[in-house]
This record gives sequence, structure tokens and C-alpha cells, in this order.
Amino acid sequence: MELSYENPVWDGYLADPHVFKSDGVYYACGTGQAEDGRHFPIVRSEDFQNWEPLGGALEPLEEPNLELYWAPEIAERNGKFYLYYAGDMNMRVAVADSPEGPYEDAGIKLFPDLEFSIDAHPYKDPVSGEWYLFFAKDFFDKKPGTALAVVKLGDDMISTEGEVHTVMRAFSDWQIYERNRHWYDKTWPAWYTVEGPAVLYKDGKYYCFYSGGNWQTPGYGVGCAVSGDITGPYEDPWSKAGPSVLSSDDTELIGPGHNSVIKAPDGQTWFIVYHSWNKEQTKRQMCIDPLIWTTEGPKCFNPSRGEKTISLPLGE
Repeated sequence: MELSYENPVWDGYLADPHVFKSDGVYYACGTGQAEDGRHFPIVRSEDFQNWEPLGGALEPLEEPNLELYWAPEIAERNGKFYLYYAGDMNMRVAVADSPEGPYEDAGIKLFPDLEFSIDAHPYKDPVSGEWYLFFAKDFFDKKPGTALAVVKLGDDMISTEGEVHTVMRAFSDWQIYERNRHWYDKTWPAWYTVEGPAVLYKDGKYYCFYSGGNWQTPGYGVGCAVSGDITGPYEDPWSKAGPSVLSSDDTELIGPGHNSVIKAPDGQTWFIVYHSWNKEQTKRQMCIDPLIWTTEGPKCFNPSRGEKTISLPLGE
């Protein structure tokens, strides 16, 4: 089959895009505010090529009165839809009866003991059938900064159970968010950031895509870490010198990252769904491109803005 589309696939502001499929229809949500005043714009597509806006997923909360709404992801279980998001840098969850919402906040913090938790990625392990929540939290030893963790979700999908496992810590200078950053009433010589986890299972291994660096800069990009166990630890052998999956290097993309992954309508070809800045750097917009699997790990195939025509499946 052939896909024809244009990046960005929707002109509006939609950062940190998460794409999922329900009843044969693709949906995407992301950071931003829709024209209806709700947070987290949702767009839908029947064909993975043409996307239409549906409005926002979540009314601004009155209690608590949150200022920051970041990085939503939606999971479907038993006819309910669960939207995980960071409200003022603390993970929360909202629930709806349809993928289009509206979603109602459940009134809890998922990690009340953590001062900082963002970038939830709910993932159903295809091996065990259990649900897990990947997310980002802060660490203060070694290379201090934001890094990746995972915990099992409770059966109600709005709680967690058991131990929080460290998935991956920062390991390279391209993952520095800011030097001499003042944070937690202290100045850190270098504050590192790896965030935005997105997991897929292929050939007996778990691939955890992540973004590193500072989302406001062209140096932001996507790497990928691998593990034989869903809770890790994960290792990325390909990104010592820079983000191996997707970056601004050799492209006209500005700061591409915070991706999700999903199979195209051919049922075979994995796609990476990511944001990049427009030329004026006034909005982050949703782009899609195929993934290819190489001896140097998974890579985004021909990442760019503009019109695309792609024959699927791509050869691996």
C-alpha cells in the first residue's frame, strides 16, 4: 500500500504527540490548548494520512488550579480510556468513556511522594498482559537530572503497585538540559534530561525510545534503549555521540522529539510520531515517518517536513 501525507500532518500546536488506535481509527493527543479552551488537543484519522481536530481532551481543573498541563498519553482498557498527564509536574490521570473524551480527572496524584514526575507512557506488556507505566522523574546522584523509570499499574489503572524500577539514566553530554541550572534551591554544574519514553516489543526485546537534551533547542533528539525485561535495565549502545534515531543533524527539522510509536495501516511498518518546531519556532507540530531497523539500531527513515509518498511495507 502507499501512504501520502504532508509533515506536519496537522497545522495546529500539538507537542509530545501520542498516537493510539481504537476501533480501527487513529487518534493523537498532545501538549497544547485547543480552540475550545480545553487542554490536550485530539486529532483523528481514518487512514493515518489525513487528520482532523476534535477539540481538547480535558477541561482546566478548578481544584487543584493547575498552571502546567504536559504530555498526555491515552490507554484503553475494558471500554474505558485513561489519560495520563503531568499537572504542575506531577503525574495525574483522567478517565473517559470514549477516546474523544471529554476526560474527567480522577482527583489523585499517581506519585504523591515525588516532587517531580512527568511524561507518562502506559504500556501493556504483550508477554505478560500486565499494564506498566513508564515515566520520567528526577535523580540527584551520578549525572543529576531527569531520567526514566517504570512501575506496574494497579488493576484500576489509576494507581500503581510495587517497586519503581530505574529504566535508564543519562549517559552523554548531548543529554544535558542546561549547564549551571538553578533547580531545587541549588545550582547544578550540568542538569541532564532523558524523557518522553515510548516502548515497543520486537523480536523478543523491548525497545524504549526516549528524548534527550533541552526541548527548546535544536539539540533535542531521540535515542533508543533496549532490554530483554520490561522493567529493565535498558541500555542504548548507539547514542554515545548523539541521538541515534532522530535529530536535527542532516535534516531541516528543529528540535524533533518526544515521540510515540505505532504500526501503520499495513499492520507491519512501525512509524515514529514526533513533534518538531515550525520555522518561526512558535509552535511544535506533529510529524510522522517510518522506522527502519538497522545494525546500528532503529532509525527514523527520511525524517523531514513537507510532502511524502511512501510504499509500505518498507524493507527491513
